[in-house]
Amino acid sequence: MLEIRNLTRRFGARTAVDGVTLSIPDGQMVGIIGRSGAGKSTLLRMVNRLTEPSEGAILHDGVDVTTLKGKALRDWRTACAMIFQQFNLVQRLDVLTNVLVGRLNHRPGFMGTLTSLFLRFSPEERAMALAALDRFDLADQALQRADTLSGGQQQRVAIARALLQEPRMMLADEPIASLDPRNAQVVMDALRDVNRRDGLTVLVNLHHLDTARRYCDRIVAMQAGKVVFDGPPAALTGERVREIYGVTEEQFEAEAEAALRGVKEPVAAPA
Repeated sequence: MLEIRNLTRRFGARTAVDGVTLSIPDGQMVGIIGRSGAGKSTLLRMVNRLTEPSEGAILHDGVDVTTLKGKALRDWRTACAMIFQQFNLVQRLDVLTNVLVGRLNHRPGFMGTLTSLFLRFSPEERAMALAALDRFDLADQALQRADTLSGGQQQRVAIARALLQEPRMMLADEPIASLDPRNAQVVMDALRDVNRRDGLTVLVNLHHLDTARRYCDRIVAMQAGKVVFDGPPAALTGERVREIYGVTEEQFEAEAEAALRGVKEPVAAPA
């Protein structure tokens, strides 16, 4: 069980996440939605401890994650794998090596670091990486440079790399934001497969409401750093979106697309 208790993050005078409290059972797939600046990315980064909370606590199976340091913190980040919008692959390395990078946190001490620098991996680790790539229909691309792949393929490589961490949870921050609809579907299918087959808890930030409804067991909507909706996908109707955000569902998604492209496009007020 992941428990988020009164979690808050301030950046100067601005409060990015404001007193968020959530309980997420193991194995649940949760979609987090919200307008640009709602606090979705900051929330996920705090769960992974890439961003430190200003207040509140994060507990996993009773362990206070916010107090972890040193090796315990490194172990938590291994158990709590992160998927980013821009893939975060080493473009000049081949696909197989990029996936094997997921094993680095399992290397003990200095010698582990030294062998990692020379990218020496065991036959067992290579077999794990190839199996992960085959699972996502990428085994044929194992020896290609990462920068030769499409965006959807690169994101699936990132998911395979995360699996090699042997995590208990996967956090995905707008994993399909830069992808076309076909590749977006393939990546979401991969995340749902990880959730269903491996039993991993998946928290995924999304801006397409239909995608959240289709793939997630539960949707959490944020606005100005606060949770303003938490419930089953069917309950997040177009009318409910209008009540929460003051815009239609179409306007909500158009605004999100514009924000992801870095375009300042005002959204028309609802009629």
